[in-house]
Amino acid sequence: MTSGGGYGDSSQKIDYVFKVVLIGDSAVGKSQILARFARNEFSLDSKATIGVEFQTRTLVIQHKSVKAQIWDTAGQERYRAVTSAYYRGAVGAMLVYDITKRQTFDHIPRWLEELRAHADKNIVIILIGNKTDLEDQRAVPTEDATEFAQKEGLFFLETSALESTNVENAFTTVLTEIFNIVNKKNLVADDNNNGGQSGGNTNSGSSLSGKKIIIPGPAQVIPEKNRMCCST
Repeated sequence: MTSGGGYGDSSQKIDYVFKVVLIGDSAVGKSQILARFARNEFSLDSKATIGVEFQTRTLVIQHKSVKAQIWDTAGQERYRAVTSAYYRGAVGAMLVYDITKRQTFDHIPRWLEELRAHADKNIVIILIGNKTDLEDQRAVPTEDATEFAQKEGLFFLETSALESTNVENAFTTVLTEIFNIVNKKNLVADDNNNGGQSGGNTNSGSSLSGKKIIIPGPAQVIPEKNRMCCST
């Protein structure tokens, strides 16, 4: 099971490094989600991200030390050509929209198309509806996002960076799924090569098996989901 690491990296041995990108329109709360996860902070006067920034946080997943390297890509149109290069090497992606702004959800298919054009085809993707603290201003029904996530084979959660709701769940869902896929791949490689491959730093999506899991329903992470999906 996943357990939270400290905010900031320690001197412990790192078993895995997973790059995850945050994408979506400007002002949907990508930087706030990252700040909440990486530093447990939230700023009401957040400035627009220029270009690309990243933060790291180390977690323990199944007794292994996993460093999450989270890249915050600017949502403004004029930076999209610049940030497309940063999809390379990402093994996870978070597609973020604002539940109070329908346009940001309507743009999600375009962001998904761009992601799939530039990132490894087996990348683990979660759709995030942010700002659930503004429920009275909701413009995107949860059912719409659930339907889209099921159709595209994405994880889905609704979050509030302000209230720290489901932010940890969103990251640990993606990171644990990546971990399970990479570990399963390594086990297969060990069987085939007499232990010729073992867990180590993973900086490209080439080792991912591309198994997709759908989380039905709003704001839920189904426990032990790997048991549900990985039988052959």
